[in-house]
Amino acid sequence: MPVLPTRHISIAIDRPIEDVYGFLADPMNFPKWAEGLGDEFGHVEGMTYRARTPMGPMRVLFSEPNRYGVLDHAVIPDSGAPMHNPMRALPNGSGSEVVFTLFRRPEMSDDDFARDAEWVAADLARLKALLEA
Repeated sequence: MPVLPTRHISIAIDRPIEDVYGFLADPMNFPKWAEGLGDEFGHVEGMTYRARTPMGPMRVLFSEPNRYGVLDHAVIPDSGAPMHNPMRALPNGSGSEVVFTLFRRPEMSDDDFARDAEWVAADLARLKALLEA
């Protein structure tokens, strides 16, 4: 597999890293800000969840809570390749920075990649608004 093009999309949040990471480390909080997880989201077992997304039903496998700010998750369709989503929460002064890495899958057009990047940016803006409210 060739090296995929990526975009790192980030947002500063005026909340301490402990608050931001604590909120994000609980997968049940993701549907509150991540529109791509759709309107049905539930726990399966361990760090595996089930979501009804705009692209159909998917499993979502989250990384275990950790002390490094790692929030990686994989979105796995019932048929097709998993979509890996590296994500980090980092201290930024008295606040935090959340960074999402978007991979351009081989079948994606330039427009699709740009649209996905806009979607991620909008999700991160919702996260910021939610946590700073």
